[in-house]
Amino acid sequence: MALTLHVDTERWRTQLAAAAASYPRVVTVVKGSGYGFGHALLAAEAARLGADTLAVGTYDELALVSDAFPGDLLVLVPFRTFDVARNAALGVAPPGEDPRLIHTVSRLADLQTLADGPGKPRIVVELFTSMRRHGFPPEDLPMITKQLDGVRCEGWALHLPLTTTGAHGAEVEAWIRLLEEAGAPLDRLFVSHLTPAELAALSSGHPTIDIRPRIGTKLWLSDREAYQARAHVLDVHSVRRGDRFGYRQRRVPGDGYLLVVSGGTAHGVALEAPSHVTDLRTRAKVLAASGLEATGRALSPFTVAGQRRWFAEPPHMQVSVVFLPASVAPPEVGTELRVNVGMGLTRFDQVVFD
Repeated sequence: MALTLHVDTERWRTQLAAAAASYPRVVTVVKGSGYGFGHALLAAEAARLGADTLAVGTYDELALVSDAFPGDLLVLVPFRTFDVARNAALGVAPPGEDPRLIHTVSRLADLQTLADGPGKPRIVVELFTSMRRHGFPPEDLPMITKQLDGVRCEGWALHLPLTTTGAHGAEVEAWIRLLEEAGAPLDRLFVSHLTPAELAALSSGHPTIDIRPRIGTKLWLSDREAYQARAHVLDVHSVRRGDRFGYRQRRVPGDGYLLVVSGGTAHGVALEAPSHVTDLRTRAKVLAASGLEATGRALSPFTVAGQRRWFAEPPHMQVSVVFLPASVAPPEVGTELRVNVGMGLTRFDQVVFD
């Protein structure tokens, strides 16, 4: 009984090698659910690829990767002084004591705390890009430079938006000019969401700057056919139209079968991020799906006989129940069904390398 991720080992690792080759000096990113694979597994793969730095999302995730990855560990969430006690409770060494740990700093108050504290903590200074999430604005650059004596600055970070406009290069160039004008030490630049072409152009134009691409999704998930989620059929029940079932005693919509399958809300099944609506066609799909859900119908991620089937009722914590019409031969108990899930939202019971 498991929600399982099956991985075509050779194909997946071939894709990893190709992605790493497209992003020289890559900083591998492992965060959230570990992109469905899990933190420790991806940390080991990052080490196998020869990466020297691994980025995690939060301080909580350090314990999940530190044993599997021998290199430097960069925390992407910015350091905050009010989190020091909590981080210590998690087993995170005080700033300046762990030689592998690199903090991200995005506010003057937090930079001063690190600079005035014991030792020389390793930091990356995040700049305020068009993402408008975290970071120092240009006017703070002179003050940042004055505080760097108390820390070991590993470089500057630019978290860029996802875009197809080709504006990344211009934004990076603008920040390079600002850093140079402020007299800031500019040996290394960590950048997210560059294309290989943008990275190559920037590296060629600035050979004295070590430009480090931070890559997560494009590294681990770019070949969708290299991995597949599957769920076990746990029970099959024949039903007639109008039969009642489940916690809420709903009525079955027609003759057919109720399939009880592994995978529920605890795994992330049926959970999804808000839709990114960019055109009328996408908007129509979202509205149509919302209308069906308002009438109690929701399409499940489970595929039977080549077609995704409807949930019979909302998924439970560990299992889901889907309805199969009588016109389709039901699968036997123990059969594995393909499951269409978002890797960033899903936690699998096991990962199997085929």
